[in-house]
Amino acid sequence: MGLTRREFLQLAAASGLGVTVLGAARPARAASKAGVGILIDVARCVGCRSCEMACKKYHGFPEEESADLGPQAWTYIRTVRLNRATPHLQLGEAGALQRTVKIQCRHCVEPACASACPVAALRKTPEGPVTYDPGRCLGCRYCMVACPFQVPRFEWHDRMPEIRKCNLCAERLVEGTPPACVEACPMEALQFGPREQLLAEAARRISNDRSRYVPAIYGAEEVGGTAILYLSDIPFEELGFPVVVREPLPSYTWRALGKIPGVVVGLGATLTVLEAVIRRRMELNGSARRKEEREQR
Repeated sequence: MGLTRREFLQLAAASGLGVTVLGAARPARAASKAGVGILIDVARCVGCRSCEMACKKYHGFPEEESADLGPQAWTYIRTVRLNRATPHLQLGEAGALQRTVKIQCRHCVEPACASACPVAALRKTPEGPVTYDPGRCLGCRYCMVACPFQVPRFEWHDRMPEIRKCNLCAERLVEGTPPACVEACPMEALQFGPREQLLAEAARRISNDRSRYVPAIYGAEEVGGTAILYLSDIPFEELGFPVVVREPLPSYTWRALGKIPGVVVGLGATLTVLEAVIRRRMELNGSARRKEEREQR
């Protein structure tokens, strides 16, 4: 399968930084798919933006509608126009020509952003969120290149810039409270809980209404799985979801790094042979020149 330019940069960023942290950052075992997450049911979402406003209110951001993710917009509602009318589960014919999709950090099971970070400023917690420690951040922004969903944002205009993205309200989770966005959804389009239970719930909804739902759960396997899962009655490609690999991106990093010792040894052997050949030729040339000089005397 060919790689796009962005995919190549993502892998290159992860691999290059992997060299920096070689021996220190490789996980000793495969990441656990346990932990919590959010199931987002696109078929139920009516685009009220209650989730978006709740996020901004909780985190102290300006409470205005956003058209993209940003340092002060950790989630927003994207409106997608449909090519053909498909009656909405909640709105019927009134919502047949569009769908609204909640966009946010996917909190990957094996996050490429954390893998690319040379100082572990981003890390996957056992509970599920991918959190950020500004005290560790160098501002290299490799996490922005590595993310397959283009989520992390940088505070370009701040004197002390940080990387900003959804943290799944990690501080609320510690207190046993669900993320603010989930709590605010009036249509139950968002459901919070253990990831495995959310996968089972998504499968149940698909099984119970096969004529409506697309028979797929976005995030179940994409990039090795994400904590944010999507159900939809419209094909994900039509909603603009990126087509990504099923394998965790960090695995590409370590596969590439695994070839480095062989490459180094092979290159060293080649250079040694070249040096021996050049040295021998120089010795032969020197002997011939000295012989010629003796004969001329």
